[in-house]
Formats: sequence, C-alpha cells, structure tokens
Amino acid sequence: MFETATQTAFRQAAPDPAALFGWPAGFGTRFAVCIDTEEEFDWNAPLSRDSRSVTAIDSLPAMHAWFARRGVPLTYLVDHPVATTSSSIAVLRGLMDDGVTTIGTHLHPWVTPPFDEIVSPQTSFAGNLAPALEAAKLDAIGEAIIAAFGVAPQIYRAGRYGLGPHSLALLAERGYRIDTSMRSGYCYTGEGGPDFRAIGNQAFRCGPRDALLELPLTTIYTGALARGGAGLHDALGRVPRGRGLAARLRLMARVALTPEKMPLGAALGAIEAALDQKVSLLNFSFHSPTVVPGHTPYVRDTRDLAAFYAWWEAVLALLGSRGVRPVSGHDLLAATHAPALASPARPPLGGAVVGACSSTG
Repeated sequence: MFETATQTAFRQAAPDPAALFGWPAGFGTRFAVCIDTEEEFDWNAPLSRDSRSVTAIDSLPAMHAWFARRGVPLTYLVDHPVATTSSSIAVLRGLMDDGVTTIGTHLHPWVTPPFDEIVSPQTSFAGNLAPALEAAKLDAIGEAIIAAFGVAPQIYRAGRYGLGPHSLALLAERGYRIDTSMRSGYCYTGEGGPDFRAIGNQAFRCGPRDALLELPLTTIYTGALARGGAGLHDALGRVPRGRGLAARLRLMARVALTPEKMPLGAALGAIEAALDQKVSLLNFSFHSPTVVPGHTPYVRDTRDLAAFYAWWEAVLALLGSRGVRPVSGHDLLAATHAPALASPARPPLGGAVVGACSSTG
C-alpha cells in the first residue's frame, strides 16, 4: 500500500524568461489539436472507479476522417480504460496507420491502478497524490499504452490539469518530453487543484534540467480591458455576475481554445488576438466523448454535434486565411530537439495574481 497523503494549493510559478522556448527556424505559427481520449462518465455525479465504458471511441474514425480531409493531424492523449479495452485499442491502432497520428498519455487517477487512494475531488488531481502513488499510476498507464499501441508515450496531460509539485520530475524520469497539463490563466484551487494563473501561452522549458517542454493550453483575454488578464478576471469573479456582465459589454472575456462551451464568435476573436500577440503555437483541445451526443455537457444532441463541427469549420477557415498551419504530435516532439531560434521576448502576463482564486471557472 502506498501513502496517499495529498497536497493542496499547488501554484505553478511563471517561467523564467530564459526558459521560454525558441521554436526551430521555419516553424512559423502553428496549431495543434490534442484530444483527451477517455472513458465516459456522468459529469454531474461523483467520480467512480466503475465508470470505464469507452463506447464513444467507436465514433472516433468518422471524426478523425473529417479532420484528415482538412489536413489536420490529431494527437490522442489516452487514459487507462481506453488503453486496456480491446475495442478502443483496435480503433486507435487503425487511426495510427496514417503515420501522423500521435498517441500520448492522459491520467485519470480514479480509474488507473493501483487503487490505494479514496476517490474524492482532491485525489482526482494526480499531483495531489503522494509521489510514490502518482509514480505508480504513471507507470501503469505508460505500460498499458506500450502494450496496446507499441509506442512509449512522450506527451502527457494530467486529467483535470492535475499537476503537482512532483509531477514534472516523475514525467522526466519516465522519458516524457512534452507536458500539456497547464491551462493558461485557470485556477482550480477551489477544488484542491492547481493554480495556473501565472502561466501565459508561450511554450517553455520546465522540469529537472529543463527536460520537458510545456505547451500550455491556449487561453486568451479579449475585450477593452484584456490587459488586466488573470488578475482582473479573478476580481470580476468576486462581483455577482461580474464576469458575465464584463463579457456582454465587451470589456473582458477569458476564452480557451476549445469547442466545448466557447462560443464561435469569442473563439474567432481570441484567435485573432493570439496571432496579434505573436503566440507561436495555438493549443486546442476537447474530450473524445464529446463527439457522441449525450456523453458530455457540451454535445447533448445531434444539433449540438452539428454546432461542434461548424465551430471547427469556421476556426479552420480563419487559421488557414492567416497562414497558420497544423502540426502533429510527432512534429512537436521533433521540434524539441531541433536547433532553435532565439527565445521570444516574454509577453506581459496582464494583471497581478495574488491570493486564492475566486472560482474554478
């Protein structure tokens, strides 16, 4: 049995300017699509070890083909139920035949052995687990992926963005080269999770001896008061309906690059703002069960599914018009070893970040 003591209020510090990553010459401005490839569960119910169904994986080939027709390679970050179920393994192995699809790791602690912790909101963040238990779960999912797909995963995203004080060192020890767990501008301390309000959108080296490249999930502040950044957004959260009112008045909105809960108009404006800010890599994400109506709050019926694809159609059109090309996980890994340009100047974070965040939204 492992000790399962937890950590609280892990706050990721802003990277040193010297750690900001200089992409290789010719990389340009690119976008990646990394999918949290996971089991289905009731988003309104307590987490359960019994929720291991992966029927939505059967619908991935149609979604994959839709993106392939538009020249967009996908990176599937796979969790334990997906990597240990024969049907989902077969589907993903078939997708890998295109030579550009990349398999990485997604860790949901509550469905990944060893099962030595009590399932709770706090232990759903892997970084809150004792280091030995977090390490054991990383080993279990890594071994499952190697057995299922014949590849050693090198790209990681913690479920619920649950990094902790030991996570990066544990990943480096296991040969990971890219982490994409940090959600720029977001704070989960209200649930016992991490605080990423100090993290911007530029890639940076991190971990012991800078062994890892962090690719934050892109979050853009838009509106007349956008320069207030995380500090102002947090302050608005302490005012009743403050964030909603600020967004409606076009004063400030926080926009993550995902089709889940992010309106199309807001996403298009955020992309334009990100490009104006010289963000080199736009990092998009969504959950694999979203492609089947009824599995997530974001796609409840066929109408929502049509809106999901319409969102992507418009986003890809804008990216294409601005000369922003897609990038595969394989190419991202190759870039970590390529000769780099000078590290970019550090952009302003936009507002002070102090104290506890007012909410996790």
